[in-house]
Amino acid sequence: MELYVGMDVSLKETSICVVDGKGEIVSEGTVTSEPAAIAKFIEAKAGSAKRIGLETGPTATWLWHELRALGLPVICMDARHAKAALSLQINKSDRNDAVGLARIMQCGWYKEVQVKSLPCHEVRAVLNSRAQLVKITCDLENQIRGLLKNQGLVIGKAGGKVFRRRVEELVGAPDLLWEAVRPLLEIRERVRRESADLYRKLLGLARNDVDSRRAMTVPGVGPITALAFRSAIDEPARFRRSRSVGAYLGLTPRRFASGEVDWSGRISKCGDAMVRTYLFEAAGVLLTRVAQWCKLKAWGHRLWKRIGFKKAKVAVARKLAVILHRMWRDGTDFIWSNKEAAA
Repeated sequence: MELYVGMDVSLKETSICVVDGKGEIVSEGTVTSEPAAIAKFIEAKAGSAKRIGLETGPTATWLWHELRALGLPVICMDARHAKAALSLQINKSDRNDAVGLARIMQCGWYKEVQVKSLPCHEVRAVLNSRAQLVKITCDLENQIRGLLKNQGLVIGKAGGKVFRRRVEELVGAPDLLWEAVRPLLEIRERVRRESADLYRKLLGLARNDVDSRRAMTVPGVGPITALAFRSAIDEPARFRRSRSVGAYLGLTPRRFASGEVDWSGRISKCGDAMVRTYLFEAAGVLLTRVAQWCKLKAWGHRLWKRIGFKKAKVAVARKLAVILHRMWRDGTDFIWSNKEAAA
């Protein structure tokens, strides 16, 4: 008898339901959200399970890897697809969700999600930490600018160590304003040091990785963008066509077609927001700062003249994603060209 298992995972407990090939409930139960406890229940109640499903969530990566290591046929499904099916239920509960997930496994109406490797998630954690520190630094600088602006003191364009010197020059002798600004400056300096340390670690990772070094041959792409792209894709073979990467990262227009209505909107912005932002920044660098000519830059400049700078940057960002994936799969470096050849 074919058996299918659905798991509704929470931080403390996991509801498990086992159904047969007709969708009839065979067994139910609740265990602690630990791989060993989950595996023990499944082996006792559904040792020959054909598919075991859980939704994407905070602990889905950890559970998927641990249960796979124990030899269980675990499938991680897209939570949005599961929600569409589970929303048909009148009463929502962990037990009902587990039953619904088991029946989704039984009928096969699900979209399997590619679970990234644990080393990939570790790189991603460092990238997220650095991005958060950069945001905190920006927020602190804006707060200091606002405090001084109330007193008619304008810092102007200043960054790094110049920012602190400029603040000290404007404030002058220590007073109440200095007491308000000083702790913010001290925290900013410490956050900047930690951010610089993380950047050096990421730079070392990029230098020691062949694929990241190859990605950095693309104009505008630096070590942060290269590592972020690699951590978002993880396995280049999961995409049969390189142009699918642009849609995966939310850089292609939405489309709505029904009856006589057919329109294309703005980009979908689905997928990894961090990588999408870095690719957008890399496109801006390519179009405005890279002096050496190439076909990609020429194509971007033609779009710039026709549809405007911002839309051209989005298009170049999508093209960068496609090129980076193709280079990764083929193991080739970026091909440069002169201005005449590009034209």
